[in-house]
Amino acid sequence: MSKKEKEAKAKEELIQQEISRVKLPRDKQSLGIVDQRLGGSRMRVRCLDGKARICRIPGRLKRRLWVREGDLVLVEPWEFEGDAKGDVIFKYRSSQVDWLKKKGYLKKLEDIEEF
Repeated sequence: MSKKEKEAKAKEELIQQEISRVKLPRDKQSLGIVDQRLGGSRMRVRCLDGKARICRIPGRLKRRLWVREGDLVLVEPWEFEGDAKGDVIFKYRSSQVDWLKKKGYLKKLEDIEEF
């Protein structure tokens, strides 16, 4: 087995592992799309529960989580002002977004706008 074949096999295994560990929303969490970066660690996110929230990246994730406009993220609303504010706790990769679409978790998103 050549080096390129080994690298391709390792990359494929990584993608399969990535897909098998897709984080799904629990309790009050919601999926959302980043509409606009507002500066600092804040952004406007359009959530699938029909609300637009001003979200921030918590301090423990600031250096690890790089988010751009159009990314699919997992949002946890705040207990206080939960309809207007929240925290971004996870960013989905493209293969994970494809898996979520295939399994039907993004049906509301397809109704709203083509992603």
